[in-house]
Amino acid sequence: MKELKFEDKINLLEKIVNDLENDNVNLDESIEKYTKAMNLIKECDLELKNIEEKIAKIVKDDGSLEEFEIEN
Repeated sequence: MKELKFEDKINLLEKIVNDLENDNVNLDESIEKYTKAMNLIKECDLELKNIEEKIAKIVKDDGSLEEFEIEN
């Protein structure tokens, strides 16, 4: 399965929340959707932490910017 982009994960989370709020799913589906949502949240949280680390490397201790190259 192809890795989803961060924005796609957020959109999928919103859809899952809407599905769960509308009560149009049975208990088994609810548990499945909840589990999927929790996994997506963990993935998004990890991505955000990685981005924070990259940003911290860009800014020097004195607050001035440091030259950097974006790594892919």
